[in-house]
Amino acid sequence: MEGMHAVHPSLSSGESIVIGLIVAAVVMIPLLWAPVEHFSTMTHEGAHALLAVLLGLTVTEVVLDRHAGGKTSIVGEGLKAVLVLLIGYLGPSLFGLGAAKIISLGDPVTVLWLVVLLLVLVLFLLARSFGMFSVPIAIALFYLILRYTHAGTEVVAAYAVTWLLLLSGVRHAIGHGIRATDADVLRKRTHLPRRLWALLWLAGTTAALIVGGQLLVLG
Repeated sequence: MEGMHAVHPSLSSGESIVIGLIVAAVVMIPLLWAPVEHFSTMTHEGAHALLAVLLGLTVTEVVLDRHAGGKTSIVGEGLKAVLVLLIGYLGPSLFGLGAAKIISLGDPVTVLWLVVLLLVLVLFLLARSFGMFSVPIAIALFYLILRYTHAGTEVVAAYAVTWLLLLSGVRHAIGHGIRATDADVLRKRTHLPRRLWALLWLAGTTAALIVGGQLLVLG
């Protein structure tokens, strides 16, 4: 029936590049990066939590602090626990890569709904922390975009969020690197050096940015 399925055309290559450059400026300029870094941390911890749930592990709590730091506590050992630890710094980039694929298939607004679902998962697992304030605000913001803005704004928002996920993943991989707490925990669990995990995160996030960027620009 006509009108049952709204069509949201993808943006042109030029428009996508402009959005990507604006988001890159936000990611690289400290004053602009500070507020949106919280969203990147939500997706980082959300990746830990989502994979843990999928692997049948118990997530005891997710903590998000006011300085955009976070921690996801799980019950489990062995390879499953290692995979959950490994996924964190790849999380934003993998979400961004998936979002770019969805956009390339012509359904950008679905990206915003999936982000809301991920944030709701994080909300249910939150311990008492700054996240009790920041996550509901993020959910409300996306809901307002989906509920009260027109299709064009939704599409631009989907592209912006996807670029942010792809670019923030690389920034965190470079900025945290071998100093990351996850790298230290992985070293203790596997006896493999921190530098190896940092290189894996950098390689993975960079590859996701290249592939995801091509999907966003070329379709």
